[in-house]
Amino acid sequence: MTAVKRRAVLDLGTNTFHLLIADFDENGQMTEVFRERHFVKLAADGIEFIGVAPFARGLTTLAHFRQKMDAFGAPPLRALGTAALRKARNGDDFRAQAAAILGTPVELISGDEEARLITIGVLASLPPLTERVLIMDIGGGSTEFIIADADGVRWRRSFEFGISSLLDRWHTEDPIPTRKIQEMNAWLTDELQALLAELRVYETRHLVGAAGTFEILAEQFADARSPKKLASQLLDLTGFAELTERMAAMTHPERLATPWVPEQRADMLVVALLLIKKVLALTSVTKVTVSAYSLKEGALRDDV
Repeated sequence: MTAVKRRAVLDLGTNTFHLLIADFDENGQMTEVFRERHFVKLAADGIEFIGVAPFARGLTTLAHFRQKMDAFGAPPLRALGTAALRKARNGDDFRAQAAAILGTPVELISGDEEARLITIGVLASLPPLTERVLIMDIGGGSTEFIIADADGVRWRRSFEFGISSLLDRWHTEDPIPTRKIQEMNAWLTDELQALLAELRVYETRHLVGAAGTFEILAEQFADARSPKKLASQLLDLTGFAELTERMAAMTHPERLATPWVPEQRADMLVVALLLIKKVLALTSVTKVTVSAYSLKEGALRDDV
């Protein structure tokens, strides 16, 4: 009989808390048992301090996750705290209360460790690499970029901006003014110089976007020539620029009324789309794939 080990991992992100429970057999094959996400938005009152309401939402969500783990007989393998818990002055207090609920410490991982685990997760969703890829994971408080090929990871870096910080800095009026888009684009060009320098050394035309906003794009731009796979989907981004402009011209209520826009992402969608658009404009990317795997899948597989 094949021995099966059940594992759970929690990703305590700046915007979203995730729980993933999976079984692993003796060959390291993963079978998903349960997954759930809650839009906690820890940085709703700013990323430097977790406000009273998001603090409470976070703990309530973790209590719910603890009930699910108990029900499935899956003690947490790892509970990972990322950008918001790294930056918030009261992050240690939140981690202490979270650990009491979960029965396990909340690891405060670095941006580099976050990028490493994202790489493991994303690469598990793809066929063996035959070309170099640029992996992009947009979080609430940070954005990770990784360059990888069949010989391994060439470069990775966690940038200290995410959709929460972009929203707070640039999308302060609704619709977002053209001047703010221009200022944000100029700022991103400066911020991403380290990435562009590496891409001159390790040129790639294939972007792999991890989860989040990229999953929304997958629903809109799935390439009909590419059958949908369980964990990755090729996109045809014809019309992406026009969609981004249309979203940027909308008010928040108009975005909420758009059927394919998730309610929880309506506030941050514009800056996320603008960020992706800017990356595409700055690079030589001609092919985009969406990976359904990211940090939590990488954390589960890191122990296999």
